[in-house]
Formats: sequence, structure tokens, C-alpha cells
Amino acid sequence: MSIKNKIKNFVKKKNLNPMNNRKKVGIILFATSIGLFFLFAFRLTYIVAVGKVAGVSLPEKTANLYQGSKVVKAKRGAILDRNGEVIAEDATSYSVYAILSESYLGEENKKLYAQKKDFQALAEILDRNTELTKDEVLKYLNSGVNEDGSVKFQVEFGIKGKNITLETRQKIEDELKQNKLAGLYFEGHPARIYPNGVFASHFIGYTDSVDAEDDSKGLVGKMGLEESYNDILKGQDGKIEYEKDVYGNPLPGTVASKKEAIDGKDIYTTLDSRIQSRLEVLLDPVVEEFKPEDMTAMLMKAKTGEILAMSQRPSFNPETKEGLGKDTVWRNILVEDKFEPGSTMKLFTAAAAMQEGKFNPNATFAYPAGGYKLDDRTVNDHDFGAVGPLTFRQAISWSSNVGMLTLEQMMGGDKWKEYLEKFGFGKSTNSGLVGESAGELPGDNWVDQAMSSFGQAISVTNFQMMQAYTAIANDGSMLKPQYISKIVDKGTGEEKVTQPEKVGQPVITPQAASDIRTYMIDTVEDPNYGIAYDVYKIPGYHIAAKTGTAQITGDNGYMAGLTDYTYSVVEMVPADNPEYILYLTMKKPQTYTREALAKIANPLMQVVMDSMDSESNATVEPAK
Repeated sequence: MSIKNKIKNFVKKKNLNPMNNRKKVGIILFATSIGLFFLFAFRLTYIVAVGKVAGVSLPEKTANLYQGSKVVKAKRGAILDRNGEVIAEDATSYSVYAILSESYLGEENKKLYAQKKDFQALAEILDRNTELTKDEVLKYLNSGVNEDGSVKFQVEFGIKGKNITLETRQKIEDELKQNKLAGLYFEGHPARIYPNGVFASHFIGYTDSVDAEDDSKGLVGKMGLEESYNDILKGQDGKIEYEKDVYGNPLPGTVASKKEAIDGKDIYTTLDSRIQSRLEVLLDPVVEEFKPEDMTAMLMKAKTGEILAMSQRPSFNPETKEGLGKDTVWRNILVEDKFEPGSTMKLFTAAAAMQEGKFNPNATFAYPAGGYKLDDRTVNDHDFGAVGPLTFRQAISWSSNVGMLTLEQMMGGDKWKEYLEKFGFGKSTNSGLVGESAGELPGDNWVDQAMSSFGQAISVTNFQMMQAYTAIANDGSMLKPQYISKIVDKGTGEEKVTQPEKVGQPVITPQAASDIRTYMIDTVEDPNYGIAYDVYKIPGYHIAAKTGTAQITGDNGYMAGLTDYTYSVVEMVPADNPEYILYLTMKKPQTYTREALAKIANPLMQVVMDSMDSESNATVEPAK
């Protein structure tokens, strides 16, 4: 059989004629259509019910297209002095921009964009109120066209259109309202102002943008209070949700929800702006004259531990950032730096010896020929024993190393170390400030313990020294240094007031503390044995004072240069019942005279004592 006949027989057998083929195709197409319809119906039902396509939420996509949100920045809390004088506060600056898009309409299609016919009037308003000239404004407005010829949604006005104050913004907005003009708007930028300039700067700190490329994200504290109390100061941001147009811009009057911002809390420090400002002014000429590597100063209320003033040099301006360069001291020296205090430590040696019954003020001690031998070290007094035999009382005012070594040996090294710990050395004062050092107690070897009796082989911080001095000034009760008076929540009116805080049990008896202060008076009033005779003085008051000179250690032991010392002085005034404690240090000055620190101490304490009577009525009760 031929191939042709085979094909005919196959077609005939299968009934594959054109009519039947069309029927079969029709059936297949109809069935397919029905299947697709039900598939699409099922898919549509699923999408409507679940609201997702390929794991993407359609409601969220729709919200993203037509709903927008904006963070409402919380206002950072202010930092103030004890009397409510501002030290740091927020001050928003603004940049101006013009909306040109004709799609920017308000209710009832009110035109909220800058109309071309109003360009001249808008330019005149900015010319009157900003550094922009009328021609500059018109140039920006008339250049608001994209490459394809379409109008830009908005234009900005360059650097001259930035850093606008709230007062200037209000003037511009008032003129717009008076002339029934629209189109100019403002964007706020967070800023922090420090009206006093260099003012306890390392203690207060400064702020910087959270995001260097986007200052709208707010500020974060750097250094000092601004950093340590950042969470309290920054508050909680709010949020506004609104409808937006196809360009992503807010539609006026379409706020859907609003979460209020919670402003940061205000911190009232214990600083007194008047005294702090005086201290800052006094420090600068002394630094200029003696050129030290650094200086510190702290003034405290003896009966409460409140710090009225504190500063250091070098310093910086927290608002302009002047002084914050590569050579900047990026540390709060008062809590972060540990140093050997030198002879100001002798007060604690004498106090401990009194407490242990080892101190007879009228007894003399021997000055060994060639100095006091400590293994391979030899300890001498600054006069090498030239003034002859000294009593233990005179050892304090004359600042005798040998006298303190003798007392330490009489007590025993272990007992002396116990007193160092009781006075708070070797552990943090828990100030709450960033980077506080705990200092270091002397090593377990007897030489270091002996040397610590006159302030070497031990390291301390300024805060530790001030805390320990309160035990002598406050009849044995040691108080923690306080720098916060209260924290205020402006929203609720709630106030958290800081109270004086005792540290441990009384270290010495009131009598021992009183005797130490009496012997300290000799330092400035005894013409024969007062190492600072007639240097530190306030007319009408006895001053309890002790000076210090500590040799500084280097890589190969104690440095031998003429200026390799830390000089210091502590004062308690009035001596019989101290109201104030002042502690000053000066590290590695290029030149030095014994009057150097007095140039700060005398005028500052004169101001403080002159105002003591007027301030006494507002004094916080001492810790019981």
C-alpha cells in the first residue's frame, strides 16, 4: 500500500476531518478559558483576603505611595547653673526654600507654591531679612527648571539661605502673611548654644550631629555632662503621619496621627556662674605667664560636697569648637587623669597618725645625716635639714618629707595603707562622669608605702583629693563630690534633687580634723616654719592651707628637670569652720614662683568670702 493511501486511511479512521477538528479546538479553548478564569478568580480572592503578592504587603505598598511620616525631634534638655543661669541649651537654626511645583495646593485648591508673578515680592522680603540680595533670590527662583523643561518641585538659596534664626524666620513669615504671599518655607536644623564660651568646658562637654551628613537626625553628647547624661538630656522623638502627593511631598491639612515628642530633662548643676566665670578669667593670665602643660582648679562647699566651680587648661569653646584640635586635651583631667599629689598628701598622713595616737605636735624627730634611707633610695627635705630639728607640727607647715616618713614608720605601713583606703584612694568616687580613673594605691613593698606618706608612689585624681579633704574640713565626715543640684522634667514638673552623700564612716575624729586645720594655718601665718608664709591671704580670715610639689615620673623613674613637677595648693576657709575648699594644680610650668597659684586662689577666695554671708541663707543642710 502506498504512503498516500496509508494517510487517507489514518485520517478516516481517526475521523480527522476539518469540521471535527474545529470542534475539538473549540472545546480545548473553552476548557482552558474556564480554567484560567477560576485560577484568576482564586488568585484575586487570595490577594484580597491575604493582602500580599510574592510576600509583599499591598496595604504597606499603598501606604508608602500615599502616606508619609516625619520625625518630630525632641528638644534637648538645658544645662544650667545652681541659680538657673543657662550654660547650654538648644537653639534651632533654619534654612529657607521655595516650592515652585503647581501641584502644591491646599484646601479648596489654594495655591501654596511660589507663583511667578510673586517672585519679585518674595525676593524683596528675603533681601530685607537675610544676607541674600534680590538679584540672587530671583536667580535661584528663575533657575528652578529641570533639564526636560519641567518645573522643579522646590529650590534652595545656598549658604546665605541657611543659619537663619527663629526671630528672622518669624519676620519673614509675618511679611508673607501681611502681603498674602505663599511659597517660602523653612526647615529646622538642631543647634546647641553655650552662651558663656569657655566655661567648665571639659565638665559640661559639647554636642555633635548624630549623622555628619544629615544634621536633621539630631545631636549627641560628647564629653562631660553632655555625654554622661545624654539619655536624660536627649528626650524621646515624636512622629507625625500624613498623606502625600505623587511626588512624595506632604499634602497640607492631611495629618493622620501625631505622637508628641517628649523633651529632654533639664540638669541644674551645682556650679555658680558668677564664681565659675571669675575662675575662668583668673586662669588665663596665669597660664600665659607660666605656660604649664596643664592646670586644674576646683572649688567646693565643704559641708555639702557641692562643686561651685571647676575648670582646666588647656580648654575650648564648646559652641565654636575653638580649641578642639589635634593638640587638644580630650580628657576631663579632674576625673580621668591620675597623678602623684606630693606634699598635699601629708595632711592625711598626719591625720592618720593623730587618729592612731602617734602624733605629738610638740615632739621633735631626727633628721638622719645624708637623708632618710629607703633601701636604695634616699629621701631628703627641700632644705636638706638646714633649719634644724622640727616638731611634728612644724613638719606639716614646713612640709617635711622626713617627718611624714617618721610618722608612717611609727604607724606601720599596713596601718597607713588602711587609712589611704578609708580616705577613698585607690577606688573611683563614682562620679558618673565618663572615663573616671580609680588611681593607684602604693605597692605592697615597704618603700612605696613609705614614700606615699609624702605623696609619691601613689596616684590620685582631683575628685579623690577633694573628697578626702572634706573629711578634714567637715570634722571627719567625708562627702562625695556633687556636681548636679537637681534634674527637672519640664513636662511633668517632677524634680529629682541631689542630697549630700556621706562616704563610709567618719575617718578621723572632729578633734583630729580641727587640729589638722589649726596646723595648716601655720603654713601661711608662721614666719619661721610656714613654707607659704604671707602668700595665701584673705583679709579678715584665717586660711588653712597646704602646698605641694611632686616630682613627675618618666620612662626611667623620676624626672630630674627643674620644671618636671606638679605644683598644688589646698585651702580651707574659714579655717576654724570651713565653708569652702579650693584645690589647684599646675603641671610642668616652664617657670614657677611660689606666688603663681596665689594669683588665682587669693582673688577667687576673696570673691567667695565676700558673698558668703549673702549665700548662707540658701545653703543646703550638711549630711548628718
